[in-house]
Amino acid sequence: MGRFQVVGATVVDGSGRDPADVAVTVEDGRITALGAAGTNGERLDAGGLTMTPGLIDAHVHLGLSSPIQPQFSFQISAAEIAADIFATAGATLDAGFTTVRDTGGIDGGVVTAIAKGKVRGPRVVSCGPVQCQTGGHGYYGAEWEPTELWSSHHVPGLCALSMMAGNADELRRNVREAFRRGASFLKLCVTGGVVGGKDRLTDTQFTVEEIAVAVQEAAARGTYVTVHAHNNGGIRNAVEAGARCVEHGTDLDEPTAALMAAHGVALVPTFAVLDRLLHDPAAAGLGDSVRERVAGVRERMARALAAAKDAGVRIGLGSDLIGPDQDRRGVELTLRAQLETPMDALVAATKTNAEIIGLPEVGVIAPGMRADLVLWNGNPLEDPTLFSDPANAVTVVQSGRVVKDLR
Repeated sequence: MGRFQVVGATVVDGSGRDPADVAVTVEDGRITALGAAGTNGERLDAGGLTMTPGLIDAHVHLGLSSPIQPQFSFQISAAEIAADIFATAGATLDAGFTTVRDTGGIDGGVVTAIAKGKVRGPRVVSCGPVQCQTGGHGYYGAEWEPTELWSSHHVPGLCALSMMAGNADELRRNVREAFRRGASFLKLCVTGGVVGGKDRLTDTQFTVEEIAVAVQEAAARGTYVTVHAHNNGGIRNAVEAGARCVEHGTDLDEPTAALMAAHGVALVPTFAVLDRLLHDPAAAGLGDSVRERVAGVRERMARALAAAKDAGVRIGLGSDLIGPDQDRRGVELTLRAQLETPMDALVAATKTNAEIIGLPEVGVIAPGMRADLVLWNGNPLEDPTLFSDPANAVTVVQSGRVVKDLR
């Protein structure tokens, strides 16, 4: 469809403004006008539906779409891993997410395959492999296995979970290698994590000086560092070193939130993965022991969200779903709507996420922006559970092309 109009929808433009009943004109992949319906071009009837911008998930792991423990134990073939990755990419698009930021696990080859249209999927920006401290969060090798063997499990062109660094020089080498493979930003683990090996959420990982090396290398390429961080010590180290974003932020307190706000550091909380791991870790290919690590994290993350909001931190939205069946990532908006408002959740998943991931041409329905649009069966501002079911995303438009249509 070169030029067309979407008519009859209630438009929620992603900016936080009140909905409006306007026609949206699309031409050559971009929105060219909002207003009264014209007479030229094809008309896409959206009567009774609600239009939002294409959703953005700022924390995905496409490369972790297979059962986790078998994948980490290298019991799954590259062919099956690839099939799972591409199934997740298609399901993500069908759930209304036209853009994602992959925060670790895929190789640049996956980004390229999707961008070329060889498989269905969202627009992807990726950090490639996560940068980790030797033996820190992101390392899942056996205790007896030499660290040097870990990277030999990468599948070039497909998946690479993480790279280990024992000092600043090794980290510099690794981040340069990540950029060589196609990374467009960097992610470091600066604390332990929930799905961890021997690490604890209270651990801090990498020194300020080491994190600063990654920040320097990212700045040299005009991009940024985000960090996996659950505790305040790790967050403060990252802010001091110049990181621009924090993932999770589980135990973020008021003074640290104020520090983040003062330095313009964004936060991406991740609730959907916690709900899934609490209720059904086996569905992700994990054992019941993960429940103990998740216990209490959701409540603490909710308090961290409130502290960040009070401090004026820019807050995005990410699902962090891992394992098979990542088709309901809109659950993240439903959960956030319970903690804030449905409009807050939508703005976080559109305009704010676009700002955080550095794609200013998406996230808002306005003239000149890319035509990433979703038509919802009902009004998710009145019933945010609609976001949770991909069937409610009846039509998805990506860069002016209809990629799903159930009308």
